[in-house]
Amino acid sequence: MTTPLSSQHAATVTQPSVLFVCVHNAGRSQMAAGYLRALSQGKIEVRSAGSAPAEQLNPVAVAAMAEEGIDITAATPQILTPETVQVSDVVITMGCGDVCPIYPGKRYEDWDLDDPAGQPLDVVRGIRDDIKHRITLLIADLTPEQKAT
Repeated sequence: MTTPLSSQHAATVTQPSVLFVCVHNAGRSQMAAGYLRALSQGKIEVRSAGSAPAEQLNPVAVAAMAEEGIDITAATPQILTPETVQVSDVVITMGCGDVCPIYPGKRYEDWDLDDPAGQPLDVVRGIRDDIKHRITLLIADLTPEQKAT
């Protein structure tokens, strides 16, 4: 029995992986990771980390994402390690400065987003909506086979 060509091709395509990095890994990067997990439907591997992780997620970021039907409460802030960067295809930084290690062959993007720490929900909603827009563009870029022809 032969395998159809499309199945053979699918077996050789690797799943892209994205790492979101911000300082505390409690707001922006967690919202981005939550959106990417939900909207990519498992087609993209998602990681997030921080250069100085907080003790817990930003509760206002959690509330803003809950309004979108995305539960990020199971996430915990993680420390950024060189290994996490090495195993990621795309590294998206969000205000972490020069602390992110740079490795050849990785795609780096810096998303200029306000920090939701200490901000009221109406401000965090704007940050969330900006992240959602950027995530939809990222998904379209990383999964071109899903684009309509």
